[in-house]
Amino acid sequence: MAAGLAWQIALLLPPTLSDHAYYAPLGAVIAVHPTVADSVSAAWRTVAAMFLGFGLAVGVYELTRGVPNALTIALIVGIAVVVEQWRLLREQASWVSFAAVLMITVGTDDPASYVLRYGGLTLLGAAVGVAVTTLLFPPMLLTRAVEQLAVTRALLASHLEDVAVALRVGQVPSPADWDQRGAVLDAALDRLRRDEQQVERARRANPRAHRWQGRAGSIREQSRALDRVAVLIDDLTTLVVEFQPHRRGLDRVDDGTGWVLADALEGLAGVVRTPYHDGEDPDRRDAAIVAAVGALDRLTHLLRASEIPDDEGFFALGAVTVGVRRSLQALEAHVRHPQAA
Repeated sequence: MAAGLAWQIALLLPPTLSDHAYYAPLGAVIAVHPTVADSVSAAWRTVAAMFLGFGLAVGVYELTRGVPNALTIALIVGIAVVVEQWRLLREQASWVSFAAVLMITVGTDDPASYVLRYGGLTLLGAAVGVAVTTLLFPPMLLTRAVEQLAVTRALLASHLEDVAVALRVGQVPSPADWDQRGAVLDAALDRLRRDEQQVERARRANPRAHRWQGRAGSIREQSRALDRVAVLIDDLTTLVVEFQPHRRGLDRVDDGTGWVLADALEGLAGVVRTPYHDGEDPDRRDAAIVAAVGALDRLTHLLRASEIPDDEGFFALGAVTVGVRRSLQALEAHVRHPQAA
């Protein structure tokens, strides 16, 4: 739609411009992005890069009229590549050398006219693209972020449950095996961060932002909470795998350290899987929190009752206990309704 509108508008201009109307749809295509902020950013940076390239080509060409064309073009492209390192231009930086080469090859006979045709019509098309992106109520991109939140929660919970199962059978995998599993989780977290950032960009200058402000804010909070929990979980699983506190004499207490530690990790996994109170089952999250807090209390008691504080397994167990507690705090897992005695 943006390309078609840009074409029709360009055809209404004087012949010197309308004869080259095809530049306008190019500008529209450049400017249309999923978010208003990205559209505006791409539009002005692309046009700025083009004009930098045009100016660079004309300036170098005028200064090197007596130099062979091959050397002139090489010099222009070399300088353009240096200009493209300017961080302000971002992904649109490559337009500097592109526009410079166009100017030196087809526009030097009448530089001003060429800049007006190519640059002016591209700018017109970019403006149309930004207008269409803004006025047609661009999406807030919430659905993909919500889906990625669910995927990441499931992976985190499964990660914890796998550790718990390994503790119960006494066969904790090697650090290399856990590193491989962690790579899958890291990839999911990276996607979640990108999606959350995309939602934040989609809110800028978006006419629909006020309607979905609460939902977007919830996505941001959940994403950042999961990010913090993921860091904590990575630390505590590393401690369990490397120091294996359940095998270092601490299991002389009742039930064994491995089982108590497994209960705590499974309790945390249950809270990770239940981010909010379900309308159909309002007690589900409360039950998960009660189970997690109870398991954490048993782990804390085990830690306090231990008589071997000089063993590195003891310190690893203490760090895991703190990690579980901090993870529950990050997830705002508070017992709302204490169980009756």
